[in-house]
Amino acid sequence: MKLLTGLLVCSLVLGVSSEGWLTFIPEAAQGAWDMLRAYRDMREANYIGADKYFHARGNYDAAKRGPGGAWAAKVISDARELVNGASGHGKEDSDADQAANVWGRSGNDPNHFRPAGLPDKY
Repeated sequence: MKLLTGLLVCSLVLGVSSEGWLTFIPEAAQGAWDMLRAYRDMREANYIGADKYFHARGNYDAAKRGPGGAWAAKVISDARELVNGASGHGKEDSDADQAANVWGRSGNDPNHFRPAGLPDKY
């Protein structure tokens, strides 16, 4: 746990080096909220084949906040895939999730992953 905390702090410091703390921290908090909202929507929708869309959407929304949001999206996405990998989920699925994460964080349209029939609410 101390190692994870240390890595998180180091990552935060490196991510802030070119930006001011006053903008980076709120962006990171808002980006984390965007990721949580996408996760909640994914759970609520419970729609087969939609997980890549929600991965891309959460990262896209968070990255739009600025460098802090993009940092939060990367940290959360990487941690989630690390946990999923340790719990026995397949490497191919994890790699596909990460590709969707990067797609969204890069500013690409998350609707690229949107499955047919997913309610417009999402």
